[in-house]
Amino acid sequence: MLTINAEDTATLLAFDDLIPALRKGFIRGASTPNRHHHTLDDTTDATLLVMPSWDDRYLGVKLVDVFPANSVSGRPALSSAFILASASTGEHLAVIDGNELTRRRTVATSALAASYLARRGSTTHLIVGAGHIGSLAAEAYRSVFDIQTVLIYDQFAANAERLAENLRQKGIQARTADDLASAVANADIITCATLATEPIIRGQWLQPGAHLDLIGSFRPNMRESDDQCIIRSNVYVDTPVALEESGDLTQPIADGILDARSVAGNLPQLCREEVHGRQDSNQITLFKAVGSGLADLTSAAFVYDAALHPVS
Repeated sequence: MLTINAEDTATLLAFDDLIPALRKGFIRGASTPNRHHHTLDDTTDATLLVMPSWDDRYLGVKLVDVFPANSVSGRPALSSAFILASASTGEHLAVIDGNELTRRRTVATSALAASYLARRGSTTHLIVGAGHIGSLAAEAYRSVFDIQTVLIYDQFAANAERLAENLRQKGIQARTADDLASAVANADIITCATLATEPIIRGQWLQPGAHLDLIGSFRPNMRESDDQCIIRSNVYVDTPVALEESGDLTQPIADGILDARSVAGNLPQLCREEVHGRQDSNQITLFKAVGSGLADLTSAAFVYDAALHPVS
């Protein structure tokens, strides 16, 4: 059984390769039961997530520990591992670093969705949240769009400046944004990757043609966007389970703001061309992802195959 560490996982999951692999995976499909949520501590919102998926080649499960309170001590809020096995024999094949797999498949999934939903000429990308996930968003989106300017906003200014400097060292024109409303108004694409429990993006800030990418909320009590974002947008999801898990959707549904039947489509449907993506340059589009076991399985299989057959 292979053990594939974080560094090797990152190397093998370059976005130029991963995003096309995910597109094929969403077209192909897999058996993916809803993930299991287990609350470990009501006070700190510590959670265990169990995410299984299988197809005709591989089966796998990702174990994710979410400890939001870790941010106080400077520790990562997420810790995970992916266990990959043969779908025909059940033999375990690999343990893959789940943190790196998760953060890469997460931003790659959003970039894939944006390839259908954002304007093709998008050049300004705003990243809200400079943490574990948000720090990779610029790289993922630049593999799909000709992004010229990256704006970064974080509740802790030092985090935003640190990410901006890291991007500048890679030759990317990046700067921090002090005024979130102004930054949203000037962005073609807004990626929000936080653990917020109250809306931080206001729909009144969104300009015609904007694309809003919501990554952070994966529980009903978590929310990054307000009702106006939902009202003004054509809403898409990664999978239908997002309508049951994310407060960005469950709360507007409960309040009668959003009818679940009015959601424009999900990512497999976009990839299979079963639903339309962006229809015109003035539409405001919103993509809400909560994470998919199918995306994990596709990414893990890609890592395993690449590890077995390295390109010389």
